[in-house]
Amino acid sequence: MTDAKETRTHAFEIKFVVDAQIGERIRAWARTFLDADPHGSGPFGDEYRTSTLYFDTAEGHVFHRWGSYGRAKYRIRRYGDSNVAFLERKLRRPGMLVKRRTQVALDELERSDEINASLLSSGAWFHRRTETRALSAVCQVSYNRMARALDTSTGSARLTLDQSLRVAPVSGAQFSSDPGQGICSALILELKFKSHLPTIFKQLVEECHLSPQTASKYRLGMAALNRYTSNALPSSSAVTTGRAEHA
Repeated sequence: MTDAKETRTHAFEIKFVVDAQIGERIRAWARTFLDADPHGSGPFGDEYRTSTLYFDTAEGHVFHRWGSYGRAKYRIRRYGDSNVAFLERKLRRPGMLVKRRTQVALDELERSDEINASLLSSGAWFHRRTETRALSAVCQVSYNRMARALDTSTGSARLTLDQSLRVAPVSGAQFSSDPGQGICSALILELKFKSHLPTIFKQLVEECHLSPQTASKYRLGMAALNRYTSNALPSSSAVTTGRAEHA
């Protein structure tokens, strides 16, 4: 098992929601100008399947972004058919992103209906914090991702394009073999960078006439399950052009 904690200052991301036609144009552009993800597969070495268990309270504190719940996400992520998963916390603070990730064997999750501190010794921090905050796994969101990257003068920048979003309800911290129902036909593009938007990303935005939008896969999934009412995917009239959020 590995446990890693990463703190990034001035980390930003911009999200865009695009249709299939624009998505294919972005895909072709990215494969021309950016490097493939080192962990990707497929004919271009840049694709993988992601499944994520999201945690929330019974009242939906994380979904509604109430108080401190709006700054931290707790989740368990799996890539493809891997026999390992990652316990993750993503914490946002002004000008800073703190991520913690612990790798665990998948069968350890499958032997227990809940995260157990004695079973997952290296993941005890995850158990303690989800228990203290009354969090439990509420849904599984899966999608296909293309990931490309480049090095810039301020550090690495990354482009991801997610499609075929699906959601399934869960009753414990275990991955479901049923991917569930489709969430939406749109694709979600994310541009991740430090300090300043790279010039090459500016060119993409201008060429494809992209407008930033907020888009939470978790909130989209829960809305599709009719668990809550959400504006997780706002209409184009609600878009604020040029807005960047801390990653």
